[in-house]
Amino acid sequence: MKEKNKEAAVQPDSPLRPKSKKGLGFYLRDWRLWLLLLPAVIYVFIFSYIPMYGVQIAFRDYTAKAGIWGSKWVGMKHFIRFFNFPNFKLYMENTLRLGIYGLSMFPVSIIFALMLNEVRSVKFKKAVQMISYMPYFLSTVVVCSMILLFFDENKGFVNTIIEFLGGQRIDFLTRPEFFDDIYVLSNTWQIMGFGAIIYVAALSNVPTELVEAARIDGASRLQIIWHIYLPSIMPTIIIMLIFSCGGILSASHEKILLLQNSLNLSASQVISTYTYKIGIQSGQFSYATAIGLFNNIVNVIILAIVNTIAKKTSEISIW
Repeated sequence: MKEKNKEAAVQPDSPLRPKSKKGLGFYLRDWRLWLLLLPAVIYVFIFSYIPMYGVQIAFRDYTAKAGIWGSKWVGMKHFIRFFNFPNFKLYMENTLRLGIYGLSMFPVSIIFALMLNEVRSVKFKKAVQMISYMPYFLSTVVVCSMILLFFDENKGFVNTIIEFLGGQRIDFLTRPEFFDDIYVLSNTWQIMGFGAIIYVAALSNVPTELVEAARIDGASRLQIIWHIYLPSIMPTIIIMLIFSCGGILSASHEKILLLQNSLNLSASQVISTYTYKIGIQSGQFSYATAIGLFNNIVNVIILAIVNTIAKKTSEISIW
């Protein structure tokens, strides 16, 4: 009788119960879920992992005739060439400046999500969400065409407003000092609504009891946002910030190329556009691969540093 009571006292989830070994049967039990995951795994393996073997051309003098394995191994030759490139410093400065400027816009989606969360009218909230999501689904070509039309010196409505207010028309697209603002702010406008989705979802999981208790205690809306909503979504914010820092050197070469002209090159020429011109237009595949590999390595290092800092300060990290 005592033995039976002792066994009953040890619950299935109790730490006193010995852990069962996860054998093959444990995984085969959910074979349908693994089957659903299989297409995504195959896709990532084919298009993300298999191409990695071609990265070695960054260390070779690649020619299409000799192939990857037949091309001569030259080691760090192409990396040294890039580091000694006269415009290396300029391209790095432009890339970092655009990346840091873009990173400074990171809180915009959070603020927008918090504002949406405070809207009480369901219909109005859905309408604002739908309108704010739409720019994300516009192609880069369409967005750049809109920018060229809006900021045109002769017919653009931005210059029309400036002239109406007593100012002089400005050719924004040929002035290097305006390129950063046009590029970053247009990016922010395009991704603000879509980027807020994850924060709106996180805010929906905040317990309503906490909010109601704060209101009963006399807390204002700003106090509720600061002391309840922000701490609740802070893990999500930190994870998204880490990912954003990991792409600080990944400026969109498509958009930059469409907005680029001979007069704003001093501000618009970045590493990604130089890689495109060297690799696709000039056919220097090994040199372009070396530049791209260097760019990715720097991004990974920044990602690791930010992740380490986040882990030590907040115990939240991606690994």
